[in-house]
Amino acid sequence: MKDFIIPWDDDRDMGTAAKSGKPVKLTIDGVKVTVPEGTSVMRAAAEAGLQIPKLCATDSLDAFGSCRLCVVEIEGRRGTPASCTTPVHPGMVVHTHSDKVRRIRKGVMELYISDHPLDCLTCAANGDCELQDMAGAVGLRDVRYQAPEKAPLANHFSARDTSGVANPEWLPKDDSNPYFSYDPSKCIVCSRCVRACEEVQGTFALTIQGRGFDSRVSPGAAGDDFLSSDCVSCGACVQACPTATLQEKSVIEMGTPERSVVTTCAYCGVGCSFKAEMQGDQVVRMIPYKNGHANHGHSCVKGRFAYGYASHKDRILNPMIRDSIEDPWREVSWDEALGFAAKKMRGLQETHGRRAIGVITSSRCTNEETFLVQKLARAVFLNNNTDTCARVCHSPTGYGLGQTFGTSAGTQDFDSVEKSDVVIVIGANPTDAHPVFGSRLKKRLRQGAKLIVIDPRRIDLVKSPHVEAAHHLALRPGTNVAVVTALAHVIVTEGLMDEAYIRERCDWDEFQDYAAFVSDPRHSPEATEMLTGVPAEELRGAARLFATGGNGAIYYGLGVTEHSQGSTTVIAIANLAMLTGNVGREGVGVNPLRGQNNVQGSCDMGSFPHELPGYRHVKLPEVRAVFEQAWGVEIDPEPGLRINNMLDAAVDGSFKGLYCQGEDILQSDPDTKHVAAGLAAMDCVIVHDLFLNETANYAHVFLPGSTFLEKDGTFTNAERRINRVRRVMAPRNGFADWEVTQKLANAMGANWHYTHPAQIMEEVAATTPSFAGVTYDLLEEKGSIQWPCNAENPDGTPLMHVEGFVRGKGRFIVTEYVATDEKTGPRFPLLLTTGRILSQYNVGAQTRRTENVIWHDQDLLEIHPHDAEVRGIKDGGWIRLASRSGETALRAKLTDRVSPGVVYTTFHHPDTQANVITTDFSDWATNCPEYKVTAVQVSLSNGPTDWQEDYAAQADRSRRILPAAE
Repeated sequence: MKDFIIPWDDDRDMGTAAKSGKPVKLTIDGVKVTVPEGTSVMRAAAEAGLQIPKLCATDSLDAFGSCRLCVVEIEGRRGTPASCTTPVHPGMVVHTHSDKVRRIRKGVMELYISDHPLDCLTCAANGDCELQDMAGAVGLRDVRYQAPEKAPLANHFSARDTSGVANPEWLPKDDSNPYFSYDPSKCIVCSRCVRACEEVQGTFALTIQGRGFDSRVSPGAAGDDFLSSDCVSCGACVQACPTATLQEKSVIEMGTPERSVVTTCAYCGVGCSFKAEMQGDQVVRMIPYKNGHANHGHSCVKGRFAYGYASHKDRILNPMIRDSIEDPWREVSWDEALGFAAKKMRGLQETHGRRAIGVITSSRCTNEETFLVQKLARAVFLNNNTDTCARVCHSPTGYGLGQTFGTSAGTQDFDSVEKSDVVIVIGANPTDAHPVFGSRLKKRLRQGAKLIVIDPRRIDLVKSPHVEAAHHLALRPGTNVAVVTALAHVIVTEGLMDEAYIRERCDWDEFQDYAAFVSDPRHSPEATEMLTGVPAEELRGAARLFATGGNGAIYYGLGVTEHSQGSTTVIAIANLAMLTGNVGREGVGVNPLRGQNNVQGSCDMGSFPHELPGYRHVKLPEVRAVFEQAWGVEIDPEPGLRINNMLDAAVDGSFKGLYCQGEDILQSDPDTKHVAAGLAAMDCVIVHDLFLNETANYAHVFLPGSTFLEKDGTFTNAERRINRVRRVMAPRNGFADWEVTQKLANAMGANWHYTHPAQIMEEVAATTPSFAGVTYDLLEEKGSIQWPCNAENPDGTPLMHVEGFVRGKGRFIVTEYVATDEKTGPRFPLLLTTGRILSQYNVGAQTRRTENVIWHDQDLLEIHPHDAEVRGIKDGGWIRLASRSGETALRAKLTDRVSPGVVYTTFHHPDTQANVITTDFSDWATNCPEYKVTAVQVSLSNGPTDWQEDYAAQADRSRRILPAAE
């Protein structure tokens, strides 16, 4: 298969993992080799360009030594040891292709082939099969052995081949998984899939069943298939399989890929690198790229398999306009659509003032595209009315870390977790929302690190195979600040803080004030237990473990930020890290797990109404001057409107037009009825997206968007890593998103002439200090870079605050607990919190249009059996979920994952519209909505509510498209 090779693209399988240590010199087949101590003979040979045949060995897994194909002779040593499990030693002389070794390898391969169907010409892996390659490598031409006439286990199955004809020699295929097939007839029992499931993914779903010729991979207990088992469809087993035993159905259907392009996943904030393997302009499969610095060759079900939405029939490929949201859409040319949009927006400014329109940038689009959208607001609309979905997820991260550390981003890279001794996971569910990082965390926990989970729900990390949290602080939703402050109380009052670190790195006077505050008995675990629901002794144990357990890292998610005190909790977390000296080295730090693929980047690029790119306030004249000189326009010094302010102003009649790129605020933002009212009140809503989403119900212009597979650019992940996005295929709609924004800007009178996203990045670098050294050439050379990247840090910055905090001295800030205004009571006695699930992503616009719906085809309400029993609710039954804001209906799932008094649901499906329940309460500093605390009541229902039926009818009407003119 021909690849598009880039300078750092060496992804050969070296057989075993690289080691570090003092140099060792040896000789292999007469070649002098120097490798680090601990390196395997197989790896040493590969480093010298000498290939040793192998089947069970791969450099993503620990050496296993079972296939015996990689045997070698070593002078002075008896026998023929496996080169994958034999470490080098000084002066070693190795022979990899002696006559004795050749005979052994040929005999071993003969045994493998004897139990393997020889249908290579029609096999899906033909040309991409390691077993086939190794048979050629050892010179096997004839097989003396004959396969058993009938596999004993076949008696228990109705074995059939792909044509439906009975085939008694082999066990039947398992096609239950929508993305890959398991053909046991082709299994050589190398155990690579089992080991990948254990070592890489950490799910332990696979095992070897039977003995001898009857040995086969099994996905679980008797009767389980790959769909019903614990398998999470990450693809690690498929990637590890050296034959066609585990094979992507897309390869079976389409054939072997012929070229590949390295790009970056467009799902969560981990930022996994993939090789998009192609036939012509069609993606055959997405292979996790082993040199990807964020994922190191691993993936999840979304990134690995759920890319089919790019060619889904629902995708809109032609621009559309309409005069009223009551009218059907009509398809028009790009020129007519852009002219219509520009005339509308200019007319609104002329009538209502230049601040009457604004933009919403996308956390799914590239940095370059996001930069252009906020530039459209500031340089073309001439206002600062720009906001982003980060407002409704991680804006408290920017504020809280900016105030305490001096920069609005996480402190570490993902590799840092390998040096952690104690990990706090608070308000996050990595195995579902950031599964590749979740797998790395589980691996570290299996190696002995301790875990503290702070979450009202029992997430998988609390207890799953081979992983169990030392402490689960199952707090009451809304009490994060009280719990984290109580942890600090224990550390300070018991003298467990790192005083030397605090004196050297932090403001000592501010610490004294903070220490006096947290030492107050009202912050003790005993005093807060009734409020938080966390047993005092459990909390004290967690505090002592974090303070004394070694390198302590904190990872948090939306369960921290999406509260009325989200910013306060981020500050409290930063206080806790400084208090214990856990900032500024490997294995420690404060690490926000960003939700969408480019949430970090959308913030970096200046999407907030008060900040220009690089988190610099728009009121500062020296900052405005940089952009005024670059753009040739005067920048408004007045901060613009946030999303919620835009909607309020629209209802009031002063905000009239919106350009919304790549976000579905009607489904994702809180208080759905208020969002709908705001959109309906606008005179021109431009939606730029892949599908007619829920927001498009209220749009007047629809501009078709492009997927990540159809564009060049960069994403910035949760660890500040800037990754290249490379165009895999031509945009099906005709243009990448940055080109559409440029066309709209020029239709409104701008004079932009970008011809490639690299030019946009040059402008970002010229105006934004933390990106000053970032170029596409450097990204091609290094693979990826973590900002800040500038003259002081030309290769980027994996770890922040190493010598000192960006702001100078770390700042301790008092974190007073203030209860949310959202209260439970007789009418609404339960607390609703929301989150995500592994198979679905955000509002589900992409994943719902893939086979991922087989795992999650509707939103469910998780409710504790006790709360269900007193309400007469049965598992799977319809329930009515009501709050002070609205009501909806969905089905119940009885589970003890949630505590009594707490219910939980996801928001992936628009027919549920879970956000019709959530309120408009928000974080005091950033207006981040309080999704995680809503007082609700749950009762029996017969099905969807009247509101849901009315909403569905309105959505159907709004999506009518006039037939194209003859």
